[in-house]
Amino acid sequence: MHGFTAALVAGAIIAATASGQDGAKPQAEKPKAKKTPAKKGPPPPSPTMANVKYGDHPRQAFDFWKPESDSPTPVLVFIHGGGWMNGDKSGVSGAQVKRFLEKKVAVAAINYRFIPQAMEQKVEPPVKAPLYDAARALQLIRSKATEWNIDPNRIGATGGSAGACTSLWLAMHDDLADPKSADPVARQSTRLQFVAVDGAQTSLDPKELREWMPNAMYAGHAFGFHAPGRKRPEEFELCLKDREKVLPWIKEYSPIEHASKDDPPIYLYYPSQKKPPVMGENQDDPTHSAVMGLALQEKLARLGVEVHLNCPTMPSKAAKNSYDFLFDRLTGK
Repeated sequence: MHGFTAALVAGAIIAATASGQDGAKPQAEKPKAKKTPAKKGPPPPSPTMANVKYGDHPRQAFDFWKPESDSPTPVLVFIHGGGWMNGDKSGVSGAQVKRFLEKKVAVAAINYRFIPQAMEQKVEPPVKAPLYDAARALQLIRSKATEWNIDPNRIGATGGSAGACTSLWLAMHDDLADPKSADPVARQSTRLQFVAVDGAQTSLDPKELREWMPNAMYAGHAFGFHAPGRKRPEEFELCLKDREKVLPWIKEYSPIEHASKDDPPIYLYYPSQKKPPVMGENQDDPTHSAVMGLALQEKLARLGVEVHLNCPTMPSKAAKNSYDFLFDRLTGK
């Protein structure tokens, strides 16, 4: 807003000068200073295996980095964010990939189908596609335990926003493995041993979210209320209006609905939370508000599950961020 106001003031001065209102000669406008682009971190090292396919769709692929190790290694699975609408596995932190590899932790970064692609394929609800894609990718990774020298019982997941929601859903949902399947990949477990996520949506229930935050607006597109040109608040209101019709889907795909005493340790990081999170109040960033973390933390704590909530106004002693939490757990610190 300050830049916009300054531009208006500058424009008014130039206009007044050009019209001779102050008796001075018109002066040329000074060229605007170029913005310095934000510095990007180093790219990740080249994957040991790039675009490993776990399905027929072009988005059903992941990159895998295998460290040099004589013994089976843990695995960090990175699930990118983007509202299940955009994003890419290339968003994984290069510095973190290198850091984990140096400590003999394998890394996988997955892609998955987006909501519009799921709707084209008539997946119901659309959110099932990215969530089940992540589960299938995890199963394929586990199926390669011997070949890739990995420990299938030491796998952690991380991600931001929608990737965080997916990670939590995998962590708390009952195992999707089908022991009787003729497909050896489908027989693998979808359970995780550790989860640490950033800006996670813990519920997709519009009614529950509005009770937590009156200005909530994230959920509608997950259940088929997305349309070209339709804004996120409109999708949310349509979902809220038809909530009873999609309630079974809401219960199935909201992570908090699957909380149980056998869930793995969970770390919830909300870096955009600039003020103390308070239930029932509007939030500056309702899509990534720590209020959602508070609700999940309360439920998991009652169940006796290890859970840590971290945000700038409520720092956690467990770790400074999600990567640090998983680094400590996966390396045995």
